[in-house]
Amino acid sequence: MTESAVAALADRLGDFRPRVLLTLGSGLGGLADGVDRPVVVPYADVGLPESTVPGHAGRLVAGTFAGVPVLVQQGRVHLYEQVAPAQVVSCVRVAAALGAQTHVVTNAAGGLAPDLAPGDLMVLTDHLNLTGTTPLVGPAFIDMGAAYDPELRAAAHDAAAGVREQLFEGVYAGLRGPAFETPAEVRMLRTLGADAVGMSTVLEVIAAIQAGLRVAGFSLITNVHGPGVATDHAEVLAAGRTAGPRLAEVIAALLPRL
Repeated sequence: MTESAVAALADRLGDFRPRVLLTLGSGLGGLADGVDRPVVVPYADVGLPESTVPGHAGRLVAGTFAGVPVLVQQGRVHLYEQVAPAQVVSCVRVAAALGAQTHVVTNAAGGLAPDLAPGDLMVLTDHLNLTGTTPLVGPAFIDMGAAYDPELRAAAHDAAAGVREQLFEGVYAGLRGPAFETPAEVRMLRTLGADAVGMSTVLEVIAAIQAGLRVAGFSLITNVHGPGVATDHAEVLAAGRTAGPRLAEVIAALLPRL
């Protein structure tokens, strides 16, 4: 799939080659509105798997964002959509084959750390892959010791300060989903050291590191897990619409620093 998708997308993009892949999570698709002179390519047009989840447009948007050539993954596919790990990371591998050097990955996440509140922005320092699978095949022994690039993380803090936004730092736990976590699972995740939890990102980051990309990761905290607090996908999308523009400002300030 990847080779044919690379060829089909390269044909659509002509001489354009992205420097950054920007992956947008639930409710964050509006960040693609900041792309100048966009070329919009639905996943299906180039043979990539289509998303079935509300809030994921299922298309690539190529152009410049803050003056940087980007390929925006506007919506992603998830393991819980009954797709293989290779399909989950297909956009990462296509972008790398087209010349992308950096992966800026975002997600909507549930807050686990006590100091997080809905609307907070968190830059990822590490992750827990609790999906039970991996996009790697065979003896692909890659170093994940600094998967979330420390220099990019520092640049993200500088960018956030420049637009007067606060960035928290934390560990993201990636689960398969699609059910939200039980109270016992929340306690387990906190014990394991997770600060936020979601249903994406970890496989994409593994694939990005394998492909030699530098990674900066961001979580938009859309809900906070606590006793008697109900969670639904509509809440996640609403929080993304409200706080997404703030994350867009941070990313716009970060991209020229990459």
